[in-house]
Amino acid sequence: MAERLADHTTLRIGGPARTWLEPGTEADLIDVVHTADETGQPLLVLGGGSNVVVADAGFDGTVVHTGGLRGARADDVAACSGAFMTVAAGEPWDAFVATTIGAGQVGIEALSGIPGLVGATPIQNVGAYGQEVSQTIARVRVYDRKERRVVTRSAVECHFGYRTSVFKAFPDRFVVLTVSFQFRLGTLSAPVRYAELARTLGIEPGERAPMAEVREAVLALRRSKGMVVDPDDRDTWSAGSFFTNPVVDGALADGLPAEAPRYPQPDGRVKTSAAWLIEHAGFSRGFGSGLARLSTKHTLAITNRGGATAADVIALAREIRDGVEHAYGVRLVPEPVLVGLALD
Repeated sequence: MAERLADHTTLRIGGPARTWLEPGTEADLIDVVHTADETGQPLLVLGGGSNVVVADAGFDGTVVHTGGLRGARADDVAACSGAFMTVAAGEPWDAFVATTIGAGQVGIEALSGIPGLVGATPIQNVGAYGQEVSQTIARVRVYDRKERRVVTRSAVECHFGYRTSVFKAFPDRFVVLTVSFQFRLGTLSAPVRYAELARTLGIEPGERAPMAEVREAVLALRRSKGMVVDPDDRDTWSAGSFFTNPVVDGALADGLPAEAPRYPQPDGRVKTSAAWLIEHAGFSRGFGSGLARLSTKHTLAITNRGGATAADVIALAREIRDGVEHAYGVRLVPEPVLVGLALD
């Protein structure tokens, strides 16, 4: 029986894979990828399935799941230089975050509760509550499908940006094998920059707090927004935030309502809130008439209420994108990877 991709995505949507493989070692993974490339077979590399929407028809090719690549090692731990950790792509992300907090390794505590595997985090430069994974990544080791060899890219060579990287820019070229992190040692978090998280912790933005308290506060905030996966909560049957926060030029930002959030960027552009734009364009929490609807807790997540199809999700996403563009002139961009699908 063909493997249903709906069983391997947090949105619980997706048809069958023609071939499903779960290599248990790096060598096996590379061999699978190399064979697919040599024979011209379509290839989909799948991790935790938390940032992907797969077509109802499934994937007519080989799907390789990276969850078998496990392990983490401390290459160096010293009071002066901190901790240098190398982690296999298949390690669950949130469990790794919890481990670093327990070990007094500072820098990813605000990224608690994010679903998925470690190998996916550098691809879109995962971020939340004022932190981005690029702030602690030292290097990423990948299989380069174009050069057909394993290479290591430094953080600079990863070209990290807001929810992007060289790996996202060239999605069919790199397969992440390990990610190496450099952490400062301590018991207090990195400075808390996100105002909502600071308020929850009872501190001022820029102050620090015990890392364990930051983790619990982040998890509580994420749960309140349906952003911690729970099989009993349909608000968490999603691909996370469906749209990235738009970064627009100054003229377009000036044309937004005065109350619209604005976050000036180093390049002179302005980031605003996709959730704010969606809600104020008339798409409230729970919006939708079918089995795909906005979360009842957060307007940035499109959820599967049970039995929704990929076509349902895309139709709702298109309606929201077009409505926001009509209201504010801002065209939202989807954050999840769309497999066999397109909004246009």
